[in-house]
Amino acid sequence: MLNRVCQILSIVSFIMVSSVIGGGYFGFKYVTSPQFQTKIMNMVLSDVQKLLPSVLDNKIPDTTGQSIPIPFK
Repeated sequence: MLNRVCQILSIVSFIMVSSVIGGGYFGFKYVTSPQFQTKIMNMVLSDVQKLLPSVLDNKIPDTTGQSIPIPFK
């Protein structure tokens, strides 16, 4: 009886380890794929473009002063 339980636990353990290794492999392949990188870049750029006009309106002055004189020696 104990032998049978150990065999079943061994099989279940092998299945779990195999699924974790397989999931890690395919997850790594997905994250390093060009499609995933393009998808993330588009998401980031769309968020930045939404924030950009409000940030620029608050930081860029309407007029500027004279330039700083540079002493020549």
